[in-house]
Amino acid sequence: MTAAEKLSRYVLPTYARFPIAPVRGDGASLWDEDGVQYLDFCSGLATCTLGHANLVLTEALHKQARELIHCSNLYHINQQADLAELLVEECVDLPGKVFFCNSGAEANEGLIKLARRFGHARPDKRGNPRYEVLTFSRSFHGRTLGSLAATAQTKIQEGFDPLLPGFRYVDFNDAVALQDAIRPETAAILVEPIQGEGGIHVAQRDFLLAADRLRHAHDLLLLFDEVQCGLGRVGTMAAWRSIEPGIEPDGVSWAKGLGGGFPVGGFWVADRFIGDDATPLFTVMGPGSHGSTFGGNPLACTAAHTVLREVLNRKLPQHALAMEARIRREIDSWKQPGIHEVRGKGLLLGIGLDHPNLSIPEGVLPSVHLCNTLAKAGLLLPPAGGDTIRLLPPLNVTEEKVDEALAILKSTLDSLVK
Repeated sequence: MTAAEKLSRYVLPTYARFPIAPVRGDGASLWDEDGVQYLDFCSGLATCTLGHANLVLTEALHKQARELIHCSNLYHINQQADLAELLVEECVDLPGKVFFCNSGAEANEGLIKLARRFGHARPDKRGNPRYEVLTFSRSFHGRTLGSLAATAQTKIQEGFDPLLPGFRYVDFNDAVALQDAIRPETAAILVEPIQGEGGIHVAQRDFLLAADRLRHAHDLLLLFDEVQCGLGRVGTMAAWRSIEPGIEPDGVSWAKGLGGGFPVGGFWVADRFIGDDATPLFTVMGPGSHGSTFGGNPLACTAAHTVLREVLNRKLPQHALAMEARIRREIDSWKQPGIHEVRGKGLLLGIGLDHPNLSIPEGVLPSVHLCNTLAKAGLLLPPAGGDTIRLLPPLNVTEEKVDEALAILKSTLDSLVK
């Protein structure tokens, strides 16, 4: 029985899978169960930061697994302390505290709980706890009930109502609409500096600055979801700094590339004072307010620390920017009628399709059809909505692999042009 047959028989059909069953990886390459080789520019959806089977990461995991895989957060975990120090001092570079979990949805749940706790500590003028979090059109924050309710996409919310209350959606990059949306019960603004699943849309500098001003004017929290865009992928360790480095947020969530393929997530909370009594923000999340059995265990923290150390030491954010420039130059030179635009930063790039110029079968999403066609040609790319495909190679991808991927993309698009 094939993997596809077993999955069909035993696993919930929650994923629309492509007909590929990878069994081995090396760098930016994958091989399926039939021995077919693919160039992987999906990278586990921006997760395999150092590519597949990276020697530094696998050796670190092997060494740690032989010593201690897991222990309870009832005890002091050295690897967790080291990872938190690295994230605070060299990634966020702002005073704060970190909580570790296992995924991006969990990290965003933590930020939502932070907003609720803050709203209780800082009620409205009538003494009522504030609870509302403003999020934005095309956003994606996860698939748990809380993060799903925060996500402004009805297609992933369908059939899960009644949704968790306390969220309202504002048009992305509309500073006036954001200002008009603030009400007495509003406690926080949650935004992706660069939207991932929503189609790779970059927040405008003026929009983020407006959110920052409104945060101060109305005593709100400004929270950044950097699950897909953070930790080097867009050319900076803190993604918002690629847009406006002067902003100092109250919370940031991570996952995906943090562990290089090993499941680990986390969120950072600022040390800044709230109110007039010099109370640090992080104190609203005291003992018993949050927890995770597996979050921050020694093996996960070893993976994340190893990945981040490689990203920083090898200057991979700068490399991502160099590869972005190479990709943009090449695609611009094609004058390809099937491409509307290239969006994003670094190695979080979305190619918007001008699908009326492409031969797409009736009833099939253009992005899905193109990804399937590219896979047959040996290149794996993920879609992001109906008319966008994503380029998400490992951050250490070579120029040769980039050129190889672009050659496949060009020839495939040329074959589909009407």
